Amino acid sequence: MKILNNALKPTRFTLLFTLVFVSLFSFISKAQQARNPIIFADVPDISVIRVGKMYYMSSTTMHMSPGLPIMKSTDMVNWKMASYAYDRLGESNELNLKEGKNAYGKGTWASSLRYHKGTFYVSTFSSTTGLTYIYSTKDVDKGNWKSASFKPALHDHSLFFDDDGKAYMVYGAGRIMIVQLNADLTGIEPNTKPEVLIENANLPAGANYSGLPAEGSQLFKIKGKYYLFNICWPRGGMRTVLVHRADQLKGKYEGQIGFQDKGVAQGGLIQMADESWYSYLFRDYGSVGRIPYLVPVTWKDAWPVIGVDKKTPDNLDLPKQKTVIPEIVASDEFNSKAKTLPLVWQWNHNPDNELWSLTQRPGYLRLTTGNIATDFLTAQNTLTQRTFGPNSTADISIDVS
Repeated sequence: MKILNNALKPTRFTLLFTLVFVSLFSFISKAQQARNPIIFADVPDISVIRVGKMYYMSSTTMHMSPGLPIMKSTDMVNWKMASYAYDRLGESNELNLKEGKNAYGKGTWASSLRYHKGTFYVSTFSSTTGLTYIYSTKDVDKGNWKSASFKPALHDHSLFFDDDGKAYMVYGAGRIMIVQLNADLTGIEPNTKPEVLIENANLPAGANYSGLPAEGSQLFKIKGKYYLFNICWPRGGMRTVLVHRADQLKGKYEGQIGFQDKGVAQGGLIQMADESWYSYLFRDYGSVGRIPYLVPVTWKDAWPVIGVDKKTPDNLDLPKQKTVIPEIVASDEFNSKAKTLPLVWQWNHNPDNELWSLTQRPGYLRLTTGNIATDFLTAQNTLTQRTFGPNSTADISIDVS
């Protein structure tokens, strides 16, 4: 027994050491991994593409100006601002915060980002103007986005280029429609009409479904099949991913619930540079806003299987992310020699450019009163950045002399 006990002592020690080492290694490995959410800041309605080894993302900022932000990343985790698709959406009392009118919660909504034959395209729509917009550029960083717009405003659409070169928009809520665009993407193809793509896209969520109808369309073609992602929100339930697929662009589509966890929903698919797959989605997170998540995807019977055991993982086998500061939000001493504001800033509605300056007093942002506002929401030239989490504070120095 003594020999056995003596023999067991190093074995127990070795086992204990091994467990500690494995636990420590696992802890360090997880600490070096990315964590969900991948961006703990208000970046809603995301659309993501990969061009070579670079990833690009568009999102929604509604009534803010400039609008339709474009970000880029080398790893799908650490993002930085690249440009905005437009400086001012248009000129109206609603967009200019004039005559008691505003565009709060309106402006532009969900966008669709694409890359086709050497050109970047990002499209969106606005219930404020009643128009659909398509912006294009050869260089995201330089911006210089060209703009085209047309009626009507196609709700929550997905811009899609098929293999034959024809371009389409898939749009709608509940009843999903498709329409062909003309060759120069300035409007709907003449002598064509919108067609019903899916009569009732809510159906996978139940025959007697009630709640937010299926919207937020994002269409992809993968290995010869067409996959349409939508979001629905059952009454009393959570935000849910719906996936439909078909062998032909115009159907017939079959659908199923694609993902249902924590309300993480609305987005699409991205194939990484290493050929792995993820679904990019977002989650409503109270006052922080809508925060992006990445969820691993595998494939079974030509269906995307989203999640790890149908759940959103906390850790991802991707590079550890840095903080959102200074690429998504940032401090600013206004001491740059540039005459324009850094990309992290946006104005609440269109600014009056005669009433602000970075050059009149170097090292300061000068704001000049143009009129007396009755409350904060009607005050022009209010400067803002994204909310971010899990907690955030800001300090502001003001010279009122």
